[in-house]
Amino acid sequence: MRKGAGVSMGRVWLVLCLAWTVSSADRAVTGPVITWMIRHKIGFMAVPDPYALGGLIGSIFFAGYMLAQFPGGYAGDRNGHRSVIVISLGWAAVATLLSGLAGALAAFMAVRIFTGLGEGIYYANDRAVIAETTPPERRSLGMGVVITGLSIGITLAIAATPALISLGAAVLGEAAAWRMPFFALSAISAVIAWLVWRGLAATRTPQDRPWRALVQLVPYTAAFFALVFGLFLLARAFALAPWKVTVAEVVLALGTVFFVWRVKGTEIAGAIGSRDLVLLYVSFIPILWTLWFLSFWAVAIVSAGSGGSFQAAALTAMFTGLSGIVGYPAGGWIADWTLRAGIGRKPVLIGCTVSQAALTFALARYLQAGGHDPVVLATLLFTSGLFFNALQPVAHALVADLAAPAQRGAAFGTYNLIGEIGAVLSPTVSGTMRDAFGGWAPAVYLDAALVVASAVVVAFVRERLRVPAESR
Repeated sequence: MRKGAGVSMGRVWLVLCLAWTVSSADRAVTGPVITWMIRHKIGFMAVPDPYALGGLIGSIFFAGYMLAQFPGGYAGDRNGHRSVIVISLGWAAVATLLSGLAGALAAFMAVRIFTGLGEGIYYANDRAVIAETTPPERRSLGMGVVITGLSIGITLAIAATPALISLGAAVLGEAAAWRMPFFALSAISAVIAWLVWRGLAATRTPQDRPWRALVQLVPYTAAFFALVFGLFLLARAFALAPWKVTVAEVVLALGTVFFVWRVKGTEIAGAIGSRDLVLLYVSFIPILWTLWFLSFWAVAIVSAGSGGSFQAAALTAMFTGLSGIVGYPAGGWIADWTLRAGIGRKPVLIGCTVSQAALTFALARYLQAGGHDPVVLATLLFTSGLFFNALQPVAHALVADLAAPAQRGAAFGTYNLIGEIGAVLSPTVSGTMRDAFGGWAPAVYLDAALVVASAVVVAFVRERLRVPAESR
């Protein structure tokens, strides 16, 4: 019997969707805040190459987020996935508050690494809880409905940031106005953490031991914090370019992957021993490149050359998040239907990926031609986002289908660990390209090409064309 079978599946989905909303808002708010600071030449963003530095801030968050993926899933498999989910949400609330309190660049970098580590332990456990409590023939839909919170959170973060900054200017003064979005999200995150803990209470099992999970996580996260922040301090001492720091962060990620394979390989063979799982892991790198390229720089892309207000740019950019509210559940529903029909989830995944790539090429071409009409930009962001968001729950369900049930946390942790290489690289590489070329079109072209590569990798995945036996 699946864990939590006596509890409303819809209730679990709703609670986890709330958790995704606040978790994604906490991380997505940094992009529009940094864009505002660049436009107003405020604080530590008043530098000669602001987009490269802004990209490094995004990348260093994802370095922590990426490195925490495997420890988070591993701890959840042993001490309860629900325990780790609530630890992550509470951690994020504290870290987001500290982000607003930070003043100097080094302090801000430190708390963004700390935030990434706390939020990084969430993903694998959320996906594992859905797999436990949802019949496999509805798994893609469940994955899609829940992760709709990601789009809601990104949309709210982008749309609300201008108003929160205006409030901050009135309360804190112009120079400190950027702090208000972090303060507001910290308070909301604390409330949601409590609601999620209460909402998942009925599904908890004797395996859920929050304090033991936290004790298991602390050594990993402390070591990763020291590595990433130490790397940043070394980069400052030797005046390394932001892209070089990002490459070093990826080396840390590859070292973590090597550790997983060599030290934990036998113990978690059901998570890393499958050729098809490894292909899915690799195919996720371009997907997370796209997700955090657009989430971090969408406002800057829209505002480039338009001369419009920051608020107008944010309202246009939020269409990249709004598309997920439709795309996530739609992709999940279609993939569940094709699985039951004997077609499988893989054709849906490839079709959505190729469609997204084509629309991203169209966006790059429009930007290259000097286009900045907000209606056209919103349309391109929304339509490409529909396919982009639709493909993700399909891929998540495939991972759940192929991984050993007892090791799904480790599987999703490894999946996101490898995929986050794209998230670490994209803000810095894209920001550096913007500074070098004076426009966003080259970075968007690169994004589209990477998405094509993802579709090619997925083509080699061998899917089980049947409803998994655990559903019967």
